[in-house]
Amino acid sequence: MNKEFEFLKIINEALDDNSYLGNDCAYLKEENLAISSDILIEDVHFKTSYMTPYEIAQKAVLVNISDVYASGSEIKYLTISLGGKLNCDFIKEFYRGVNDLAKIYNFSVIGGDLVKSDKLVISITAIGKNLSNNLPKRKNAKIGYTVAVCGEFGTSAQGLFNLELGIKKDYFIDFHKKPKLFPELVEKFSKIEKEYALMDSSDGLFDCLEQISTQSGVRIDIDYQKIPKKTQDKDFVLFGGEDYSLVCCLDEKDFIKIPQLVKIGECKSGSDVFVNGEKIEYRGFKHFE
Repeated sequence: MNKEFEFLKIINEALDDNSYLGNDCAYLKEENLAISSDILIEDVHFKTSYMTPYEIAQKAVLVNISDVYASGSEIKYLTISLGGKLNCDFIKEFYRGVNDLAKIYNFSVIGGDLVKSDKLVISITAIGKNLSNNLPKRKNAKIGYTVAVCGEFGTSAQGLFNLELGIKKDYFIDFHKKPKLFPELVEKFSKIEKEYALMDSSDGLFDCLEQISTQSGVRIDIDYQKIPKKTQDKDFVLFGGEDYSLVCCLDEKDFIKIPQLVKIGECKSGSDVFVNGEKIEYRGFKHFE
């Protein structure tokens, strides 16, 4: 078992009330809120030798608000906590990056904390407003549903690979540093009436498909040729993370109402994920290994 899933299983069993757990956002129906938290750590999620404080800030923010959009909600507020060997120049550039995104995505920073630590650590809580009571969940895929995506896959992994080769700048590197999000789809998802599953590909396309397949109890069949991609590396496309593209399973009638979505497969009776008829095993990013 993936160690992260093992830890999450223990947490679920330890809590008397685990009803809010299981997706990237907690849905507080009574408050009409979606809340998500993420931690990014130097040399695990980013390298300061590859990215400026401005770029680190922008990626950290985009990673967090992506979860809110993937919950069918619009972003409203952030809290930002920083740990590290901080100085005034770093703080100034970091928050310039945050502020530039706040103007684009219409959120406010409402608090946080600053502490000293050996490595740079960024902890962000994102708070969004639900636009619908029909919230996406990984357990909502049904037999016969369309598997669809918005965005591209493998691009960020190719960008990181290129950085490690010593390349300074190209399309893939730019994408890795500043992934593209899709806030314009939130309202369209909010109008879906039937149950549906929706995730962002933070840990890769296959990770999304595998989680939805497992929690929904369906087999997912994918046509590799239909996956939007620019890299030629199949492992990057299927298992490379940090693209933050959207992956969903929804009724065909709802799919055709959202023209930005690309159909790549179908949910069928059975289990596991198949690509061009071949069963695929998990080879995605493992947070604790």
